[in-house]
Amino acid sequence: MGVPSGAMAEWRSHWLLPFAAALGYSTSVIHVYSIGPFIEPLQQAFGWSRAQISIGLTIASLISAVFCIPIGMLIDRIGPRRVGLVGVLLMSGVFALLGTTTGTMANWVTLWVVVALGSLWVQATVWTSAVASRFEASRGLAFAITLSGAALSAAVFPVLATWLIGAFGWRTAFAAMGGMWGALVFPFLLAGFRGARDGSGRQHATTTSPVRVLKGVTLAQGLRSPSLYKLLLASSLFSFTAIGAVVHFVPILKDAGAAPLAAAGVAALIGVFSIVGRLATGFLLDRLPAHLVGAAAFMLPVVSALLLLFAGASPYGQAVAAAALGLTVGSEVDVIAFLAAKHFGLRHFGALYGALVAALTLGTAFGPLAAGTVFDHSGSYAPFLVLSIVLMALSAAALLSLGPAPDAAEAAAQSA
Repeated sequence: MGVPSGAMAEWRSHWLLPFAAALGYSTSVIHVYSIGPFIEPLQQAFGWSRAQISIGLTIASLISAVFCIPIGMLIDRIGPRRVGLVGVLLMSGVFALLGTTTGTMANWVTLWVVVALGSLWVQATVWTSAVASRFEASRGLAFAITLSGAALSAAVFPVLATWLIGAFGWRTAFAAMGGMWGALVFPFLLAGFRGARDGSGRQHATTTSPVRVLKGVTLAQGLRSPSLYKLLLASSLFSFTAIGAVVHFVPILKDAGAAPLAAAGVAALIGVFSIVGRLATGFLLDRLPAHLVGAAAFMLPVVSALLLLFAGASPYGQAVAAAALGLTVGSEVDVIAFLAAKHFGLRHFGALYGALVAALTLGTAFGPLAAGTVFDHSGSYAPFLVLSIVLMALSAAALLSLGPAPDAAEAAAQSA
């Protein structure tokens, strides 16, 4: 192959890349995990409803979904390094701009459109493209570390935002969050974020790692592949149901009789187990058939939904439901990225994986809305949980139907 073989050789040559990519990926969700502490101060300042404040996330998700494929194609053309470096600076800056809102909804929506445009340059495709090009034998674990950046965000951003708001006020907190995180992440990206498509660079000039020729299907072949549409189906159904459940998890528990603080404590288990799920899934993807690992992971929300339906009043049932949901939420992007690389190769990974990220993003945009709408019309989350069981079973079946992944050359021949 002309590159070091084996997991140990990959880690010796490129150990810093997944960790740098994780920090970069964390920037892509700064607006998601930081906005919660800002809701009450914004309500007090402008009298907005929580729905009005939260509309920005839906806007950002929809715009991101539209541009996922073009950004992926750009990454395939110029490499992920330049996109990621510019993206982190852009995202840090546009997040800081939220602190300039004037109090009109038109201004608030406009600012979120700007945030959405900034988020395009730090989407998951940027970071996974670089990591996929450097890791093959240990790609699952490398993806797990990279995508754990989201878990880092979930743990750090709410606490940091709350402290900054209390110390300096919400306007300064927006600016400080963006500036501090950008200043932290950018040096790591300069030092360690470089994919095979970016060239060797000075730090690799004396190593034994030449630039790799990235194999795989053409974009046209990928778009004709049944595997792509199975992955699109699995991605959209998963994010629609699982993210809908995550966003409404605390209300679901409160409706079952849990005290607000207890419900929040149980919901926190989702974040804890997402880290466990991400690392465990990465470990298993490197050792077992990926479609089987993915199908098993995507069935875990079924367990969670059944427990919430039939043992939702039990603290133990609630805790196990949160753990099962967390294990899956910590693995879905890893599974989809790994399967995309296996089935399509890396030649046009950015564009094809970008389509899958678009499907995940659309599900994220509409799943929570659907769960809330179901509750508003029925007075219960039970119909949404029943729907979740059906849709997650279909999602797992779509992954199972992929079968063992061919290598890049076979995939290209089969799609020709």
